[in-house]
Amino acid sequence: MNSVEGDEQEDMADILGVIGGSGLYEMEGLKNIRKVSVRTPFGAPSDELVVGEVEGSTLAFLPRHGRGHRLSPSQINYRANVYAMKKIGARWVLSISAVGSMKEEIRPGDIVVVDQFYDHTRFRPGTFFTDGIVGHIPFADPVCPSLAELACTAAKKVVKRVHRGGTYLCMEGPAFSTRAESRIHRKWGVDVIGMTNMPEAKLAREAELCYATLALATDYDCWHESEEDVSVEAILSVLKKNVENSKRIIREIARRLPGKGSCRCGEALRYAIITDRGRIPATARKRLSLLIGKYL
Repeated sequence: MNSVEGDEQEDMADILGVIGGSGLYEMEGLKNIRKVSVRTPFGAPSDELVVGEVEGSTLAFLPRHGRGHRLSPSQINYRANVYAMKKIGARWVLSISAVGSMKEEIRPGDIVVVDQFYDHTRFRPGTFFTDGIVGHIPFADPVCPSLAELACTAAKKVVKRVHRGGTYLCMEGPAFSTRAESRIHRKWGVDVIGMTNMPEAKLAREAELCYATLALATDYDCWHESEEDVSVEAILSVLKKNVENSKRIIREIARRLPGKGSCRCGEALRYAIITDRGRIPATARKRLSLLIGKYL
Protein backbone atom coordinates (compact mmCIF):
# COMPACT_ATOMS: atom_id res chain seq x y z
CA MET A 1 0.00 0.00 0.00
CA ASN A 2 1.26 3.46 -0.92
CA SER A 3 0.81 6.57 1.18
CA VAL A 4 0.57 10.17 -0.04
CA GLU A 5 1.42 12.82 2.52
CA GLY A 6 2.51 16.45 2.52
CA ASP A 7 1.08 19.23 0.36
CA GLU A 8 2.31 18.21 -3.08
CA GLN A 9 0.58 16.07 -5.65
CA GLU A 10 1.88 12.57 -6.23
CA ASP A 11 4.08 12.41 -9.32
CA MET A 12 1.60 10.64 -11.59
CA ALA A 13 0.20 11.24 -15.05
CA ASP A 14 -3.22 12.88 -15.29
CA ILE A 15 -5.73 10.61 -13.59
CA LEU A 16 -9.43 9.93 -14.02
CA GLY A 17 -10.94 9.84 -10.55
CA VAL A 18 -14.11 7.81 -10.03
CA ILE A 19 -16.23 8.33 -6.93
CA GLY A 20 -18.98 5.79 -6.45
CA GLY A 21 -19.71 2.29 -5.21
CA SER A 22 -16.97 0.12 -3.76
CA GLY A 23 -17.29 -2.55 -6.47
CA LEU A 24 -16.44 -0.35 -9.44
CA TYR A 25 -12.70 -0.93 -9.23
CA GLU A 26 -13.18 -4.68 -9.69
CA MET A 27 -12.88 -4.05 -13.41
CA GLU A 28 -11.73 -6.58 -15.95
CA GLY A 29 -8.40 -5.58 -17.44
CA LEU A 30 -7.43 -3.16 -14.66
CA LYS A 31 -3.66 -3.50 -14.26
CA ASN A 32 -0.98 -2.43 -11.78
CA ILE A 33 -3.57 -2.17 -9.03
CA ARG A 34 -2.46 -0.61 -5.76
CA LYS A 35 -4.17 0.90 -2.73
CA VAL A 36 -3.18 4.44 -1.82
CA SER A 37 -3.78 6.05 1.55
CA VAL A 38 -4.04 9.84 1.32
CA ARG A 39 -3.78 12.30 4.19
CA THR A 40 -5.49 15.68 3.83
CA PRO A 41 -5.74 18.87 5.92
CA PHE A 42 -9.47 18.15 6.16
CA GLY A 43 -9.22 14.71 7.72
CA ALA A 44 -9.48 11.26 6.25
CA PRO A 45 -11.24 10.43 2.97
CA SER A 46 -13.98 7.81 2.95
CA ASP A 47 -11.42 5.06 2.34
CA GLU A 48 -8.17 4.21 0.59
CA LEU A 49 -8.06 4.95 -3.11
CA VAL A 50 -7.63 2.06 -5.51
CA VAL A 51 -5.38 3.08 -8.40
CA GLY A 52 -4.92 1.09 -11.58
CA GLU A 53 -4.45 1.36 -15.32
CA VAL A 54 -6.87 0.54 -18.13
CA GLU A 55 -7.18 1.59 -21.79
CA GLY A 56 -3.94 3.58 -21.54
CA SER A 57 -5.23 5.75 -18.69
CA THR A 58 -4.68 5.79 -14.93
CA LEU A 59 -7.82 5.54 -12.81
CA ALA A 60 -8.31 6.23 -9.11
CA PHE A 61 -11.42 4.77 -7.46
CA LEU A 62 -12.82 6.03 -4.16
CA PRO A 63 -15.83 4.33 -2.52
CA ARG A 64 -17.86 7.35 -1.47
CA HIS A 65 -19.47 5.64 1.51
CA GLY A 66 -16.37 3.62 2.40
CA ARG A 67 -16.00 -0.11 1.83
CA GLY A 68 -18.98 -1.89 3.30
CA HIS A 69 -21.08 1.31 2.97
CA ARG A 70 -20.23 2.59 6.45
CA LEU A 71 -20.89 6.31 5.97
CA SER A 72 -24.29 7.94 5.56
CA PRO A 73 -24.53 10.81 3.04
CA SER A 74 -24.28 13.40 5.83
CA GLN A 75 -21.21 11.74 7.35
CA ILE A 76 -19.12 11.67 4.18
CA ASN A 77 -16.06 13.91 4.37
CA TYR A 78 -16.57 15.53 0.97
CA ARG A 79 -13.69 17.97 1.40
CA ALA A 80 -11.23 15.19 2.18
CA ASN A 81 -12.50 13.08 -0.73
CA VAL A 82 -12.10 15.84 -3.32
CA TYR A 83 -8.79 17.02 -1.85
CA ALA A 84 -7.49 13.44 -1.99
CA MET A 85 -8.40 13.24 -5.68
CA LYS A 86 -6.54 16.47 -6.35
CA LYS A 87 -3.57 15.35 -4.29
CA ILE A 88 -3.21 12.01 -6.05
CA GLY A 89 -3.08 13.75 -9.41
CA ALA A 90 -6.66 13.50 -10.71
CA ARG A 91 -7.67 16.01 -13.37
CA TRP A 92 -11.10 14.57 -14.07
CA VAL A 93 -13.62 13.27 -11.51
CA LEU A 94 -16.57 11.14 -12.57
CA SER A 95 -19.35 10.64 -10.04
CA ILE A 96 -21.37 7.43 -10.26
CA SER A 97 -24.54 8.05 -8.26
CA ALA A 98 -27.85 6.35 -7.58
CA VAL A 99 -30.83 8.71 -7.89
CA GLY A 100 -34.59 8.72 -7.84
CA SER A 101 -36.40 9.83 -10.97
CA MET A 102 -38.70 12.85 -10.70
CA LYS A 103 -40.04 12.59 -14.24
CA GLU A 104 -42.10 9.94 -15.99
CA GLU A 105 -39.75 9.76 -18.97
CA ILE A 106 -36.73 8.92 -16.80
CA ARG A 107 -37.34 5.27 -16.07
CA PRO A 108 -35.58 3.08 -13.47
CA GLY A 109 -32.45 1.79 -15.19
CA ASP A 110 -31.99 4.96 -17.26
CA ILE A 111 -28.85 7.09 -17.00
CA VAL A 112 -28.95 10.87 -16.72
CA VAL A 113 -25.82 12.94 -17.42
CA VAL A 114 -26.91 15.91 -15.34
CA ASP A 115 -25.80 19.47 -16.01
CA GLN A 116 -27.31 21.33 -13.03
CA PHE A 117 -27.59 20.89 -9.27
CA TYR A 118 -29.91 22.22 -6.59
CA ASP A 119 -28.30 22.02 -3.15
CA HIS A 120 -30.98 21.19 -0.58
CA THR A 121 -28.56 19.93 2.09
CA ARG A 122 -28.18 21.58 5.49
CA PHE A 123 -25.32 20.11 7.54
CA ARG A 124 -22.30 19.73 5.25
CA PRO A 125 -19.17 21.90 5.04
CA GLY A 126 -19.39 23.12 1.45
CA THR A 127 -16.17 25.00 0.75
CA PHE A 128 -12.41 24.82 1.19
CA PHE A 129 -12.34 28.58 1.78
CA THR A 130 -12.70 29.20 5.51
CA ASP A 131 -10.68 30.58 8.41
CA GLY A 132 -9.28 33.76 6.90
CA ILE A 133 -9.53 33.26 3.14
CA VAL A 134 -12.54 33.84 0.90
CA GLY A 135 -13.02 32.48 -2.61
CA HIS A 136 -16.03 32.89 -4.91
CA ILE A 137 -15.95 30.38 -7.75
CA PRO A 138 -18.06 30.68 -10.91
CA PHE A 139 -20.66 27.94 -10.64
CA ALA A 140 -23.46 28.81 -13.06
CA ASP A 141 -22.57 25.75 -15.11
CA PRO A 142 -21.45 23.27 -12.45
CA VAL A 143 -20.22 20.36 -14.57
CA CYS A 144 -17.36 20.16 -17.03
CA PRO A 145 -18.91 20.34 -20.52
CA SER A 146 -16.15 18.26 -22.09
CA LEU A 147 -16.28 15.45 -19.53
CA ALA A 148 -20.10 15.45 -19.49
CA GLU A 149 -20.26 15.18 -23.26
CA LEU A 150 -17.75 12.34 -23.21
CA ALA A 151 -19.70 10.58 -20.44
CA CYS A 152 -22.91 10.88 -22.44
CA THR A 153 -21.30 9.51 -25.59
CA ALA A 154 -19.76 6.63 -23.64
CA ALA A 155 -23.02 5.81 -21.87
CA LYS A 156 -24.91 5.64 -25.16
CA LYS A 157 -22.49 2.97 -26.35
CA VAL A 158 -23.42 0.80 -23.39
CA VAL A 159 -27.10 1.39 -22.53
CA LYS A 160 -30.14 2.28 -24.62
CA ARG A 161 -31.71 5.04 -22.55
CA VAL A 162 -29.43 7.99 -21.74
CA HIS A 163 -30.64 11.51 -21.02
CA ARG A 164 -28.28 14.43 -21.70
CA GLY A 165 -28.82 17.24 -19.23
CA GLY A 166 -31.07 17.58 -16.21
CA THR A 167 -31.16 18.98 -12.69
CA TYR A 168 -30.04 16.88 -9.72
CA LEU A 169 -31.61 17.93 -6.41
CA CYS A 170 -29.36 16.90 -3.55
CA MET A 171 -31.31 16.30 -0.34
CA GLU A 172 -29.80 15.74 3.09
CA GLY A 173 -31.05 12.23 3.82
CA PRO A 174 -30.49 9.59 4.96
CA ALA A 175 -34.27 9.09 5.04
CA PHE A 176 -36.02 9.10 1.68
CA SER A 177 -38.50 11.86 0.86
CA THR A 178 -41.97 12.10 2.32
CA ARG A 179 -44.73 11.98 -0.28
CA ALA A 180 -45.35 15.70 0.23
CA GLU A 181 -41.67 16.53 -0.28
CA SER A 182 -41.53 14.40 -3.41
CA ARG A 183 -44.54 16.18 -4.92
CA ILE A 184 -43.05 19.59 -4.11
CA HIS A 185 -39.71 18.63 -5.67
CA ARG A 186 -41.61 17.56 -8.79
CA LYS A 187 -43.22 21.00 -9.00
CA TRP A 188 -39.77 22.59 -8.81
CA GLY A 189 -38.99 20.93 -12.14
CA VAL A 190 -35.98 18.88 -11.07
CA ASP A 191 -35.16 15.70 -12.98
CA VAL A 192 -33.56 13.43 -10.38
CA ILE A 193 -33.00 13.41 -6.63
CA GLY A 194 -30.04 12.05 -4.70
CA MET A 195 -28.07 12.54 -1.49
CA THR A 196 -24.39 12.78 -2.41
CA ASN A 197 -23.42 15.09 -5.26
CA MET A 198 -23.41 18.29 -3.23
CA PRO A 199 -21.15 19.75 -2.04
CA GLU A 200 -19.00 17.28 -3.99
CA ALA A 201 -19.49 19.09 -7.31
CA LYS A 202 -18.87 22.50 -5.74
CA LEU A 203 -15.66 21.34 -4.06
CA ALA A 204 -14.45 19.82 -7.33
CA ARG A 205 -14.83 23.23 -8.97
CA GLU A 206 -12.90 24.87 -6.11
CA ALA A 207 -10.17 22.26 -6.63
CA GLU A 208 -10.16 23.08 -10.37
CA LEU A 209 -11.11 19.53 -11.30
CA CYS A 210 -13.25 18.55 -14.28
CA TYR A 211 -16.40 17.02 -12.76
CA ALA A 212 -19.38 15.19 -14.25
CA THR A 213 -22.08 12.87 -12.97
CA LEU A 214 -23.59 9.65 -14.26
CA ALA A 215 -26.89 9.55 -12.36
CA LEU A 216 -28.32 6.02 -12.33
CA ALA A 217 -32.09 6.12 -11.88
CA THR A 218 -33.17 3.35 -9.50
CA ASP A 219 -36.79 4.29 -8.72
CA TYR A 220 -39.54 6.92 -9.02
CA ASP A 221 -39.02 8.27 -5.49
CA CYS A 222 -42.53 8.11 -3.94
CA TRP A 223 -44.50 10.49 -6.18
CA HIS A 224 -45.49 7.91 -8.79
CA GLU A 225 -49.00 6.56 -8.11
CA SER A 226 -48.64 3.34 -10.11
CA GLU A 227 -45.15 2.38 -8.91
CA GLU A 228 -44.04 1.02 -5.55
CA ASP A 229 -42.52 3.48 -3.10
CA VAL A 230 -38.74 3.71 -3.02
CA SER A 231 -37.05 1.05 -0.90
CA VAL A 232 -33.49 -0.05 -0.26
CA GLU A 233 -34.32 -3.46 -1.75
CA ALA A 234 -35.49 -1.91 -5.02
CA ILE A 235 -32.46 0.36 -5.24
CA LEU A 236 -29.98 -2.47 -4.64
CA SER A 237 -31.69 -4.62 -7.26
CA VAL A 238 -31.30 -1.95 -9.96
CA LEU A 239 -27.80 -1.01 -8.84
CA LYS A 240 -26.55 -4.58 -9.18
CA LYS A 241 -27.73 -4.57 -12.78
CA ASN A 242 -25.94 -1.27 -13.40
CA VAL A 243 -22.54 -2.15 -11.92
CA GLU A 244 -21.29 -3.88 -15.06
CA ASN A 245 -22.71 -1.13 -17.27
CA SER A 246 -20.92 1.48 -15.17
CA LYS A 247 -17.62 -0.37 -15.56
CA ARG A 248 -18.05 -0.51 -19.33
CA ILE A 249 -18.86 3.20 -19.45
CA ILE A 250 -15.79 4.05 -17.37
CA ARG A 251 -13.64 2.05 -19.79
CA GLU A 252 -15.10 3.99 -22.72
CA ILE A 253 -14.37 7.29 -20.98
CA ALA A 254 -10.83 6.23 -20.07
CA ARG A 255 -10.22 5.41 -23.73
CA ARG A 256 -11.24 8.89 -24.90
CA LEU A 257 -10.31 11.37 -22.18
CA PRO A 258 -10.33 14.98 -23.45
CA GLY A 259 -7.06 16.80 -23.91
CA LYS A 260 -5.80 19.71 -21.88
CA GLY A 261 -7.31 23.06 -22.75
CA SER A 262 -10.67 21.57 -23.77
CA CYS A 263 -12.42 23.37 -20.87
CA ARG A 264 -11.77 26.10 -18.30
CA CYS A 265 -12.23 24.02 -15.14
CA GLY A 266 -8.48 24.13 -14.47
CA GLU A 267 -8.51 27.90 -13.94
CA ALA A 268 -11.66 28.29 -11.84
CA LEU A 269 -9.72 30.04 -9.05
CA ARG A 270 -7.91 32.53 -11.25
CA TYR A 271 -10.12 35.44 -10.16
CA ALA A 272 -11.99 33.76 -7.29
CA ILE A 273 -9.78 34.66 -4.31
CA ILE A 274 -10.76 38.12 -3.12
CA THR A 275 -8.99 38.21 0.24
CA ASP A 276 -6.09 40.66 0.41
CA ARG A 277 -3.02 38.52 -0.11
CA GLY A 278 -1.26 40.19 2.80
CA ARG A 279 -4.09 39.22 5.14
CA ILE A 280 -4.30 35.52 4.31
CA PRO A 281 -3.17 33.67 7.46
CA ALA A 282 -0.10 31.47 7.12
CA THR A 283 -2.15 28.51 8.33
CA ALA A 284 -4.67 29.02 5.50
CA ARG A 285 -1.87 29.35 2.94
CA LYS A 286 -0.39 26.08 4.10
CA ARG A 287 -3.73 24.26 4.30
CA LEU A 288 -4.71 25.26 0.77
CA SER A 289 -1.32 25.40 -0.90
CA LEU A 290 -2.21 22.48 -3.18
CA LEU A 291 -5.23 24.40 -4.47
CA ILE A 292 -4.14 28.04 -4.45
CA GLY A 293 -0.34 28.00 -4.37
CA LYS A 294 -0.01 28.89 -8.04
CA TYR A 295 -2.09 32.05 -7.51
CA LEU A 296 -0.18 33.32 -4.47
